[in-house]
Amino acid sequence: MTSLFYLVPAAALLALLFAWIFFRQMMKESEGTPTMKEIAQYVREGAMAYLKQQYKVVIIVFAVLAVLFAVLAYGFGVQNPWVPFAFLTGGFFSGLAGFVGMKTATFASARTANATMRSLNSGLKIAFRSGAVMGLTVVGLGLLDIAIWWLVLNAFVHEASEAQTLVVITTTMLTFGMGASTQALFARVGGGIYTKAADVGADIVGKVEQDIPEDDPRNPATIADNVGDNVGDVAGMGADLYESYCGSILATMALGASAFFADGTAVQMRAILAPMTIAAIGVVLSILGIFVVRTKEGANLQDLLGSLSRGTNLAAVLIAVCSFGIFWLLGFPNWWMLSLSVVSGLLAGVIIGKVTEYYTSHSYKPTQKLAESSQTGPATVIINGVGLGMISTAVPVVTIACAILLAYGFATGFNFSVETLSHGLYGISIAAVGMLSTLGITLATDAYGPIADNAGGNAQMSELDPSVREKTDILDSLGNTTAATGKGFAIGSAAL
Repeated sequence: MTSLFYLVPAAALLALLFAWIFFRQMMKESEGTPTMKEIAQYVREGAMAYLKQQYKVVIIVFAVLAVLFAVLAYGFGVQNPWVPFAFLTGGFFSGLAGFVGMKTATFASARTANATMRSLNSGLKIAFRSGAVMGLTVVGLGLLDIAIWWLVLNAFVHEASEAQTLVVITTTMLTFGMGASTQALFARVGGGIYTKAADVGADIVGKVEQDIPEDDPRNPATIADNVGDNVGDVAGMGADLYESYCGSILATMALGASAFFADGTAVQMRAILAPMTIAAIGVVLSILGIFVVRTKEGANLQDLLGSLSRGTNLAAVLIAVCSFGIFWLLGFPNWWMLSLSVVSGLLAGVIIGKVTEYYTSHSYKPTQKLAESSQTGPATVIINGVGLGMISTAVPVVTIACAILLAYGFATGFNFSVETLSHGLYGISIAAVGMLSTLGITLATDAYGPIADNAGGNAQMSELDPSVREKTDILDSLGNTTAATGKGFAIGSAAL
C-alpha cells in the first residue's frame, strides 16, 4: 500500500519534465521582428524589476517569521523543531513557481504574436503550452515539496506511538502550507494592485487624455500595463493556486491522521495516502488533457472555448473514474462513497467554470446585453456590469455549498452526528483535492490569458498587419474568460 506514495515524487518529476519540454519548445519559436523583440524585452525587464522589489520585502518578512518560529521551537519548545524549515520551503517553492511562470509568459508573448501570423492554431498552441509551464510547475513543485517533507519527517520524527507520529508529521507539514499562503498574500495583493493601477493608468493617459487607442505605441504606459498582466495574473494567480493546491492536500492528510486515529495506523496511512495519490494521478491526466487542446484555422471564440473545454473535461472525467480505483486499492470499506466526495468537488469545479464562461464570454447573452447597454452611456454600463457581476456569483455559491454538504454526507454515509464529524470534514477536504486535482491544466488555461493579452499588445505596438491583431484579439477574448475561470477555481477551492 505504501508503494503508492512513490507515485507522488514520480508525478512531480513528470510535471516538471513536461514543463521544461514545453518551455524549450516555446523558446525555439521566433520572436519576430526586431521591434517585437525590443517591446518583449521592455516587458520582461519591467516584470523582473517588479518581482525583485517584491521578493526583497518578502524575504524580510519570512526572515522575521522564521526567527519567531525558531524561538518558539528551540527556545520555548512549544513547536516541532522542523516547523521553521517547513515554513521557509513553502514560501520558497511558491515564489519559485511564480518566477518560472512569469518568466515563461514574458518570453511567450512575442512568440505567440509571431506564430499567429502563420495561423490561429499556432498562436493558441504556443500561448496555451506556455501557460501549461505555469500549471505544471505549480503542481510539480507542490507535490515535490510534499514528498520531500513526508520522507524527511518519517525518518526523523518518532513519537510514543505510530498513530501519534502520523498526527505530528501531518500537522507539521501544514506549516509549509502557511509559508505558501504568506507568499501568496504578497504575490496576489501586491501584484493585483500593481496590475489594476497600471491598467487604469494606461487607459486614462491614452484613451481619456490623449484619445489614442488601446496598446498604442505612442503611449509608454502600455508597457506597464503589459507588465501588470504578468505580475498579477501569472505570478499572483500561480502563488494563490499553489497555496490552495498544497493546502488542500496537506489539510486532508492532517484530517485523515486525526479522523482515523482510533481505527489504527493502517487506516490512518490509507487516509493520508489518498489525497497525495489523487493529486499524482491528476498530474498525469492533466498532461494528457494539455495535448488534446487544439483548434482549426478560422475558428471563432466558441470553437476556442470548446477546444479548452475538451482538455479540462477529459482530465476531470478521467480523474473521477480513477478516484474510485484509488480508494478501492487503498482498501477503504466505504471506498465508493469517499470517491463520490471527490466527484462532488470535481463537479463543483466544472460547474463554476461553465457558469463563469457563460457570464464572461461574449458568445453568450449576459456580455452581449452589457455591451448593448453602452449605447446609453458609461453610467448604464457600470450599473449593469456591477449587477451582472453580483448575480453571476449566485450559482457558484450554491454549487460550493452543495458540494460541501454532499462531500460531508458521502464520507459519513449521510449520518450527520457528532461521532462522524471528523469523517465528514475529511470528505470535504478530499472534495477540495478533487477540485484541484486537474490544476495542471486549469491553471494553464488561466496563465494563457495574460500571454494572449500581451501578444495582442505586442502586435499593436509593433504595428503588425491588422489581421494579426484580429487573431490575437480572438485569443485575448478567450483569455479574459479563462482568467475569470481561474479566479473562480481559486476562490472555490479556498472555500472548501
